[in-house]
Amino acid sequence: MNIRNVSDTGSTSLSAAFSRAAQWTSRQCGRPATFVAACAVIVVWAVTGPFFNYSDTWQLIINTGTTIITFLMVFLIQNTQNRDMSALHLKLDELIRANQTARNKLLTLEDMTEAELERVKSTFTQIADKAPETELLREAVEDLESASEGIDDAAERVNESLKVGANPVAGIE
Repeated sequence: MNIRNVSDTGSTSLSAAFSRAAQWTSRQCGRPATFVAACAVIVVWAVTGPFFNYSDTWQLIINTGTTIITFLMVFLIQNTQNRDMSALHLKLDELIRANQTARNKLLTLEDMTEAELERVKSTFTQIADKAPETELLREAVEDLESASEGIDDAAERVNESLKVGANPVAGIE
């Protein structure tokens, strides 16, 4: 086993441990009980104010505590957001890949430059601008197909009436 493998394994296990800890902490922080506990800590701190004469030390305790928690939560939130976005990208990539008419170059959108993203966005904007026209054309085609079926039905009735020798207009309402 070479040194690279050892360091890769070490960083992988460290990454996995951090990910597990971040997931667990994220779940715990999102619970109502955690919010109630945080509120209780603030109430206890506020109630103890008169006992400490609202001293600088008393204020420093809450300021330091909230700063440390906020600092650590930034990393946990970023880890959670990165993981969620990666999972979302993989799900969307699978949908794009499975769709026969999708453009496969959309699979790597997150790796594109700003200029490339802007070109793709403008393409979709043009498609969206044409969508109402396309919908109107689709409705017109459906109306024509429906009218064509009605004409075919009427023609059949006329032909049947002519075969029997009856009045072709009598059966039409």
